[in-house]
Amino acid sequence: MSDPAVTFPAPARIPYPGGCVLEPGPYALDYLLKWRADVTVAGTHHPDTPVYPLLRALLADPAAHGLSRADAEAARDRFLDLAGQALSAEGGQRAWLEREFR
Repeated sequence: MSDPAVTFPAPARIPYPGGCVLEPGPYALDYLLKWRADVTVAGTHHPDTPVYPLLRALLADPAAHGLSRADAEAARDRFLDLAGQALSAEGGQRAWLEREFR
């Protein structure tokens, strides 16, 4: 199997501050939608990039980023798996992330 066309690390544990902020699950969702990481897209490095907005752009026009539709969908699915695990650890649901891609 070849390397994925889009790579990024798994999110670290979500830094929930506690106290009078949102409940952990909704806070984690908000955090993940803004989460920044180093992302590589078809060999191009994007340092400290908001991952979710970039994935939305890749899905909207994969060819503009040198990707196939399948590559863009695989990146989305990887984000859903990795970020979904982080979200679940804070009491959230992967379905919340899935809904953001609709």
